[in-house]
Amino acid sequence: MVSAAAAAATKQRAELTLAPAVQRVGADLLTGYDGHVDGLPIDPAIRGRAEGPLVPCWRTADLHRADAWPFISWCFVERHLRPDLELLLAKPGGVGLPAAWAARYPDDVAALIEAGRVLGWSANWGRQVVMLSASIVCLHTGRRVGQLTDADFTTVLSQLDTLGCVSASSREHARRRLFGLQQVCYQLGLLASPPRRSGPAAHSPAEHAAAVRQPQIRTEVVRYVTTISTTLRPSTVAARAKAMLVFFDYLAEQYPQVQRIDQIDRVHVEAYLVWARQRPWRGPNGRGRTVGLTVFHQDVVDLRCFFEDIAGWGWTSAPPRRLLFYSDIPRLPEPMPRALAPDVDRALMAAVARLDDRFVRTGLILLRATGMRVGELLDLELDCLVDFAGHGTWLKVPIGKLGTERMVPLEPDTLTVLDDWIAHRGPHRAIPHPRHGRATEFLFLDHGTRPTAFRLRSGLNRAVQASALRGGDGKPLHVTPHQLRHTFGTSLINGGMGLPALMALMGHVTPEMTLRYAKLASPTIRAAYQTAMDNLRGRQALPIIAIGGAPVIPDRIEWLHAEMLKTRLAHGYCSRPQAAGACPYANICEQCDNFVPAPDATEVLSAQIVDVHALRADAQARGWDDEAARHTRVAEALQTHLTRLRRHLDR
Repeated sequence: MVSAAAAAATKQRAELTLAPAVQRVGADLLTGYDGHVDGLPIDPAIRGRAEGPLVPCWRTADLHRADAWPFISWCFVERHLRPDLELLLAKPGGVGLPAAWAARYPDDVAALIEAGRVLGWSANWGRQVVMLSASIVCLHTGRRVGQLTDADFTTVLSQLDTLGCVSASSREHARRRLFGLQQVCYQLGLLASPPRRSGPAAHSPAEHAAAVRQPQIRTEVVRYVTTISTTLRPSTVAARAKAMLVFFDYLAEQYPQVQRIDQIDRVHVEAYLVWARQRPWRGPNGRGRTVGLTVFHQDVVDLRCFFEDIAGWGWTSAPPRRLLFYSDIPRLPEPMPRALAPDVDRALMAAVARLDDRFVRTGLILLRATGMRVGELLDLELDCLVDFAGHGTWLKVPIGKLGTERMVPLEPDTLTVLDDWIAHRGPHRAIPHPRHGRATEFLFLDHGTRPTAFRLRSGLNRAVQASALRGGDGKPLHVTPHQLRHTFGTSLINGGMGLPALMALMGHVTPEMTLRYAKLASPTIRAAYQTAMDNLRGRQALPIIAIGGAPVIPDRIEWLHAEMLKTRLAHGYCSRPQAAGACPYANICEQCDNFVPAPDATEVLSAQIVDVHALRADAQARGWDDEAARHTRVAEALQTHLTRLRRHLDR
């Protein structure tokens, strides 16, 4: 609201030479302003009209000293004048222009405030955006809020970088408030696309290819990139274009005489391979570092694909012979999945559950419970939950790194966390998907924008600090969001899940990817190892009969009570560890229909039957049912042989 003193001072008749627009309106403009002041709630005693003219004012300081801002503000608000952006940003403190604009257009202000509330803004930030940004944009463009377009914001942002009298700090604050205004305008359906964070846009593959120095090679590289863009993912095309740019930059520096692709020879490639293994990292974040083995490996693969493709397609520009071979590709190490130890996993996830950031808390719990990649998590859509009758709730993981979709079952605790996020998410307007451009209802939208992977990593670091997890060097344990995926897969295979099922849950496209988890912690390998160790621990080797005071066969009573699978043979004893299971050949001869005992074996068979009965009783007492049944069959067979033998001897 305009102060009483300022209103009285500005009711002076004047020939104000601020702009041609004021001069054209003339007396009608001042008459309108008189009516505006008459409607202000100020003391009638100070409504007198001074007849003296105002001094022409060209600077904001002059306007302030002459108390002319209320009149100028009224001209701006009523759209008799259109101020430039520099004047609006450089106006001195205490000027009531934003308040005057808000009082003139209360419906616009209410719509913006409500849209900010839906996006989860604080009252203070909503006031800053409306009062300090919406008023400036609307006054500068001469439009109401409902008339603003993407072009208006583009114009304002481009002018913002050229203002000389606005400090860098003020420019940055203005840019942030403009971003917020774009958000609420997009939420209201006024803009066609959501705002993009400031910063340089990433180069397209064609732009990378166009940076090749050699003109004739550049033409072929651009042609190649355009061709593969029809079948490969944009990230793959961009990586290949960068690899080719590195190679051709090297040729431009070391072999400037090479101006065509068919002039490249094996000697050039060999020299490049030696250099590229330790080449400097390109880009502003290099800081003197050299590339690692993984980058070098991918560069060689991409370059080999380029030469193989153009040769296979029959391009006349292709080299006359093969330049890169499979043996040129360095072999990468195959590290095991870096799963967290069970105690570390429990402590970390307990700390995650206490994080204040709702998105980070929900996202990290979901990563651990489903084994998703971070990119898949951020691309989840609002309709990702699917209920199957009798089979619970499943999560539809969107197309991600490997271009596949999959379904992952959810536990009740995880579903509760997701329901809590959806309840607090709010009705955001759908935004274009970065992959195909269609409007998409993303599950994770926070204050109108998509959260970042950096926010997840930062939250995970806070959880590590809160749980006091330390590495071997005493520093906080280094944990990445992708390790939660490794922990998910490892825990499932340790629980006995088969490789095909794990492959489906993890979204792997080849069995080799899943076999990494089998190498790490396979229950089959563990069971085989445990069996072998039990055999070694349980084996009690019987001494062999020797001559001249050597060890003899153990005492019969001691042998009968030993912790092993025992078999009494006609000519000795057999001992087998219980972990090895029943022997398929034990007493096989005695149970054979063709077995004929010797006439003098009656005493031996009788003693063997006594031992078999004792062994059966021992096996039954130990709960070895299969072994007891085997002894029963042996006893029956021996008894049959002994009865037949005695009947023959009695004749």
